[in-house]
Amino acid sequence: MKIILASKSGVRKKILDKYKIDCEVIVSNVDEDEIKNSLLSEGADPSSISKNLAELKSIKVSNKYPDKLVLGADSVISYNNELINKPKSRDEALKILKKLNNSKHYLISSVCISKNGAMIWNYTDTSELKMKHISDEKLSQYLSKISTETLLAYGVYQIEADGLELFDYINGDRESIMGLPIKNIINYINQYKK
Repeated sequence: MKIILASKSGVRKKILDKYKIDCEVIVSNVDEDEIKNSLLSEGADPSSISKNLAELKSIKVSNKYPDKLVLGADSVISYNNELINKPKSRDEALKILKKLNNSKHYLISSVCISKNGAMIWNYTDTSELKMKHISDEKLSQYLSKISTETLLAYGVYQIEADGLELFDYINGDRESIMGLPIKNIINYINQYKK
């Protein structure tokens, strides 16, 4: 069974490939910043923002490919119930790491599957992460190992790479933190096939 992944995330595509889920990537081109700002102005919390973005991406692509299953996904960081966005520069990335330094935050990953332009399933997973106390110098060294392109596309830490060294603990599913709660997606697809 082939699905469409409505995301340009290379990591999400790799996770689907690892579990042998046949997928085609068709990017939704949803203006995430505009939607986040709109939802924040309405008082939405980070979890609602993540769910809404996953659903919007999924439905937008599903409208163009009505007979296919379309998977939309979004991940956000919640720190003291404040939304932390992906950095737009290296300076911003460093500020984010300094803010998260020596404290607990949550990574929220939402997924939505749509068909015929309507959501048929969604799921949100929340992981708790506690960052170690790390000097500014070490944080800068860590960021210097990450290409600007990767940093701006995937955020301030890549737990699939050197990002693990930043944390005291991670309570949650690693693949969900990387962007896809894959076990839940597989369970749904297997039920859908029946």
